[in-house]
Formats: sequence, C-alpha cells, structure tokens
Amino acid sequence: MKKLKMIAIGVMMLFASNSITAQVSVNVNLGLQPSWGPVGYTSVDYYYLPDIEAYYDIQATQFIYFSGGNWVRTRNLPRQYRNYDLNHGYKVVLNDYHGSRPYSNYKYDKVKYYKGYKGAPQRSIGHRESNHKDYDNHGNNGNNGNHGNKGKGNGKGKH
Repeated sequence: MKKLKMIAIGVMMLFASNSITAQVSVNVNLGLQPSWGPVGYTSVDYYYLPDIEAYYDIQATQFIYFSGGNWVRTRNLPRQYRNYDLNHGYKVVLNDYHGSRPYSNYKYDKVKYYKGYKGAPQRSIGHRESNHKDYDNHGNNGNNGNHGNKGKGNGKGKH
C-alpha cells in the first residue's frame, strides 16, 4: 500500500511539474512592430518613411537609408533626422514586399510617396491622444537603442 501511495504521489508531482512548466512563456521583442508603427497591421516587413526617404525593417529593427552612395542599415535614424517625429510622421506600409532590399523599389516609392505625402489617417501603436494639442508633439522617443530627441519635439510646439 505504501508503494502505491508513493507511485501516486510521484505521478501527481510529474503532472504538477508539467503544468507549471507549461505556464512559463517567453516574450521576445524581435520582429514586432515599433510603438511608432501604424495601428492595424499584423503581417508587414517594411515601412517607407516618405518625409526622410528611408525604410524601416521591422524584423531586423533597422532603418535603411541612402548615404554616401550606398544603402545603410542602422538601429538609429541618420543624424540629420534625429529630431524627426516617428509618432506623427507618415508611414507607408509595404505589405506587398517581402525581400531583403526594399530600396529596390526606391525610384517608384520616392515618386509615389513624395516628401510630405499623407495617405489615409494613421494612429501609432503607442500613441495616446492628448487633450493638449499644443503639447502633443512628443518627439522621436526612439526604438531599440535609438535615443531620438528625448521627447523634446521638433521645436514647433509651444513649450
């Protein structure tokens, strides 16, 4: 009888340890849309940012821009765009391109999505509406190491 109890306790402990292990989950933030990405897209690899003529690779969490005759991939925006407001800038979702060089369509993208281009209204994933519209520009808070302008805006709002 004692052996049966020990076996029963062993089996129960085995099931208990499996259920505890099954409840552990790991959240890895690779390939997720950035907080400044537009709401409503679940399967997208790249954005084109018309105002700065650059791309963003969601899987690699890198900006891709033309510099010195080459396409450069970095985690940060180029220096000349450090004050660019990613939350309010328009993002063209390239849901029809799945290669590794979105800039192969750059000549087309640059013409179709010119600087200042605004398509359908967008809301950023992490953006919350503010009751104070004059103070609504929170600046480029960055993404994965991009330090941006630390929420100092673009100098156009009343501060």
